[in-house]
Amino acid sequence: MNTGTSNGSPDAKRTITVGTGALSIADVVAVARGGAAVEISADSLEQIAITRKRIDDLANEPTPVYGVSTGFGALARRHIPHDMRAQLQRSLVRSHAAGSGPEVEQEVIRALMLLRLSTLCTGHTGVRPVVAETYAAVLNAGITPVVYEYGSLGCSGDLAPLSHCALALLGEGEVRVPGSEKPVPAASALADAGITPLELEEKEGLALINGTDGMLGMLCLAIHDLQDLAKVADISTAMTVEGLHGTLSVFDDKLQKLRPHPGEASSARNIRTVAADSPLLAAAQEDFRQTQVQDAYSVRCSPQVSGGFRDTITHAITVAERELAAAVDNPVVIDGEVRSNGNFHGAPVAYVLDFLAIVAADLASISERRTDRFLDTARNRGLPAFLADDPGVDSGHMIAQYTQAGIVSELKRAANPASVDSIPSSAMQEDHVSMGWSAGRKLRTAVDGLQRVLAIEYLTAARAITMRCRDAETESAPGTTAAVALLREGVAAPATDRFLAPEIAYAHKLVASGALVASVEGVVGALD
Repeated sequence: MNTGTSNGSPDAKRTITVGTGALSIADVVAVARGGAAVEISADSLEQIAITRKRIDDLANEPTPVYGVSTGFGALARRHIPHDMRAQLQRSLVRSHAAGSGPEVEQEVIRALMLLRLSTLCTGHTGVRPVVAETYAAVLNAGITPVVYEYGSLGCSGDLAPLSHCALALLGEGEVRVPGSEKPVPAASALADAGITPLELEEKEGLALINGTDGMLGMLCLAIHDLQDLAKVADISTAMTVEGLHGTLSVFDDKLQKLRPHPGEASSARNIRTVAADSPLLAAAQEDFRQTQVQDAYSVRCSPQVSGGFRDTITHAITVAERELAAAVDNPVVIDGEVRSNGNFHGAPVAYVLDFLAIVAADLASISERRTDRFLDTARNRGLPAFLADDPGVDSGHMIAQYTQAGIVSELKRAANPASVDSIPSSAMQEDHVSMGWSAGRKLRTAVDGLQRVLAIEYLTAARAITMRCRDAETESAPGTTAAVALLREGVAAPATDRFLAPEIAYAHKLVASGALVASVEGVVGALD
């Protein structure tokens, strides 16, 4: 899976404006993965300053105001005197930066930071303009706080991950910087970048850590990747139909209209497009009609599975776009009032993170079943056992399918929903939590696994097509020919057994980078 930033990306030359309006999923990916810069709109800075004036006024009133002059969570009943409030905010960030485990990928942290900045820029959190400006400066300097795998329950938001990021703004903790292989102290990284560490005032520590930004960032990145993988699945299916001497007739648009799911129609259309005008299929159709009649479910029903996958992504996009337009904090400032709320609960995001992990596992499962058909002489319609050059001496792609099966098994376990779990915290004040961060972590595993499973189907189908074309002295469809030709730039044509892992890795690179989709679309036109 793609991780970290890429200064060589075209996005590195872009600047994303963050203000009172919503970011897009593409904006998140550009900053998180592509290294795009950020700037804060003048209107946003003005609104932030106006709201901050109200917080300053409330801070000087004798009546306790949650988040401004009180403790937090189960300690919210304690009124904090004025001279201890800076310590209160620092202590909040320090104590909540309690993560543990492996480091989280830099692209996830950058997405999280951008989304927290976006909420700060709505003018509803009560921070000073300098807080938002410092956050933007840290992002633009490529400084990425070290965040750990465990610590968030998804309510009140992603507290521990966001706290590690906030800690870096204070010049504390560790960060990663461009060009350094190891983490460095945040204080030295800020100094090298000419950034003054923040001295927090009332409300600001809470505003920096109380959001669903980590789970939303992972959702945006996953949506971006899964949209591309939906096309990859259709390409690999088209190659499998051709390599197995199947039929395209079941993908006819009239049949899909009988069950009008938009994803199903798009998937079937893509399969037809990629495998269209195939001499290889045309030569096999009469034999198919006489001896086969129907393809197996894993081939024939692929639009129904990949179509449902697509429609689930569409729902996830709707949820993500609503969240991108949100100001998630507690309390928030509305019309001059400081209002407590429950918008930090991650349930809406957690649910779709789980939904996507489920459909990713199932799409991987049907891909593995298609791959397996190529290897069995009882089902592969005349191909050699395991697509081996000399079966018995050579094993061909036998163990590549084992690799798929191992990944699919892992993804089935990852499909168990995190969002149905809840462990009470904060002395039962926070007695129902979303576990959305955990759902996001599982989904990243699912995306990576799906890429690898589809890559092995692609590699196997390409081997079968090459064998078919060689033996029959004919050609494959223009779309599948482009897919095979791209693979052959790094993977030789079928021959005696070779070291297979590098070939799987090369196919995975073509799938994960978008190169496979781009190559096929360059021949057949844009896919749905």
